[in-house]
This record gives sequence, structure tokens and C-alpha cells, in this order.
Amino acid sequence: MPNIGVCRAIPEVDDQGEDMFSGQAKRKITYCLIVAAVISLAPLSVHAEIYKYRGKDGGFHFTDRPMSGNYRLIWRSGPSKSRKGNYSLAKMRENKSKFTPIIETVAKELRLHPGLLHAMVRVESAYNPKAISKKGAQGLMQLMPATASRYGVNDSYDPKQNLEGGARYLSDLLIQFEYDIRLALAAYNAGENAVKRYGNKIPPYQETMNYVDKVMGEYERNRLAMLD
Repeated sequence: MPNIGVCRAIPEVDDQGEDMFSGQAKRKITYCLIVAAVISLAPLSVHAEIYKYRGKDGGFHFTDRPMSGNYRLIWRSGPSKSRKGNYSLAKMRENKSKFTPIIETVAKELRLHPGLLHAMVRVESAYNPKAISKKGAQGLMQLMPATASRYGVNDSYDPKQNLEGGARYLSDLLIQFEYDIRLALAAYNAGENAVKRYGNKIPPYQETMNYVDKVMGEYERNRLAMLD
């Protein structure tokens, strides 16, 4: 499978402040799109992904592998890695049982309640280690590429690495927000800066509010079940 590395296009600005692309930049983008087209013709068993982000220089970057920075998945070939499709309730239960020992070990190491990690994994990925969101979040705890890089996760589809990275991030958020679980969850979903921007309160984003309620509901059920 071809490797496109990183493709970059730096916009120029006209007299009215509108972004334009130079001829060289256009050739860069064209090259990326041609490669993408070639990859799309590869066998369906081959996975290929293209990410885009705006760099510090103001230019758009295209890469076939997520790195540090604000990347967004814009294209993928090969079999779907989403939690939908052939992923069944039976498979979810099987995976829950399979990953429970890892979850309990990670929770113990970081002094987190295993019921909370189970709740997050249930809501984030339904225990699907190959889950990927439209925004590019990956694995059991749906780590964004930048977060994975920040916590030393080399393979977000590796259950142990993903759980360790996500749990460490959660632990840091709990410390940052003085062990307010709801705020830590909101920051996990929307980003810590969003929580700070709204005065250390849950941002008024419907997705984030729903996420916090779902995880807290799962956590409470898990906590009570573990008391029996």
C-alpha cells in the first residue's frame, strides 16, 4: 500500500483576505487525492486512512498516519472499524468479559474505580477495541490521536495501551478538576479547555451533557452491582 507521508498546502492571501492556494500547493493536494484514489482501489482487506489538520504555519496538512496535533480523520478505506455493522450485543458481552481483567488492573494501578472505567468503555466504544468515530477517536476509550501521542500510546487499537492511556488521561483530569467526576468526564468528552471556558462547569453542548449523564448512569449501576 502506498505511503503518502505528510502532504502540506500553505494558503496565500489575496487583497480581500481570502485564502488562495499556490500552484505548488494545488499540485500537493492533487497528489494527495490521486494517492487516495489509488488506495481506494486496493483490496478491501487493506486499511488506509487520511487525516487533515491546520499547522502552526497556517497551512493544511494531509497525512496517512495520525501524529501529534489537531488532526481529523477525513477518509478511510478497507473494512469498517466502527462499533456498528457486525458488532453484536453478544460480541460486546464477550469483549467485556475478555477486557475486565485489564480494566481492573489499570483501575487498581491508578486508584480509579473499575466501575467508572467500565462505564466509560461501555459508552465510548461498547467494548469494541476497533471502534473509531467520525472525528478519528479510536479504540476502547476513544482516544484522539493527539491524546494518544500525549500519553505514549503507539497503537490505539491495542486494548491494553488504549485503556492505560485513557485511564491516565482521566486520572489527570480528576486531579485538575479536584476530583469532580462529572467535570472530568465533560473534559474527557469536550476537552479541558471547554470546561475552563465555561467557568469550570459542564459545557452546554448536548453531546457532552448526554455523555456525562450516560457514563454516570452506567457508573452508578456498576458501583451498586459491585456492592452485591
